[in-house]
Amino acid sequence: MQALVLVDLQNDFCPGGALAVPDGDRVIPVANRLQRGFPLVVATQDWHPPDHGSFAANHRGRRPGEVIDLAGLEQILWPVHCVADTPGAALHPDLACERIAHVIRKGTERDLDSYSALFDNAKRRSTGLAEYLRERNVGEVYLCGLATEYCVKFSALDAVSLGFRTHVVADACRGIDLRPGDAVRALDEMRAAGVDVVQSAETLSRRTCC
Repeated sequence: MQALVLVDLQNDFCPGGALAVPDGDRVIPVANRLQRGFPLVVATQDWHPPDHGSFAANHRGRRPGEVIDLAGLEQILWPVHCVADTPGAALHPDLACERIAHVIRKGTERDLDSYSALFDNAKRRSTGLAEYLRERNVGEVYLCGLATEYCVKFSALDAVSLGFRTHVVADACRGIDLRPGDAVRALDEMRAAGVDVVQSAETLSRRTCC
């Protein structure tokens, strides 16, 4: 079976949000169209405590974009975003949610971030997504969402490493591009790891479901 994974399509990652991805809201209509082609749709949410270690505001004298050591891992500092139970953490209001069967919340531990939909950044703990998919006999996943070079990339790399046939729908993703070209380089890295990078029109042409 095949599943569509909607990665972090949340208010704070869209224009007007605390950590807005340029044109992040442009992926919402594409994600809505994609959902109609899959028997199973799941979504992820960043779901941080207010004192999360990735927030620059929680480190005196630090600014977003700086890099620190957090629990032994290199950590980019971000603006406060996607705090649990706040409007910024909610799924975007234009996202069609009626077909979403399950939501995975990640980044819930204070001292450990979780870009991937499947593991925390240290790979100490599963989010439960891989187990959820395998229980439903899913062997192939399509991913889209925000942001290309962070949560989408790490989700795709983890999925392919676990043996899922993994596709990323490029026109249903957007990147932050802290360094120009980061998003393009991320797509190249995913391809090199065995991820199939596709477009939504191609994806929908393969689908007959629903």
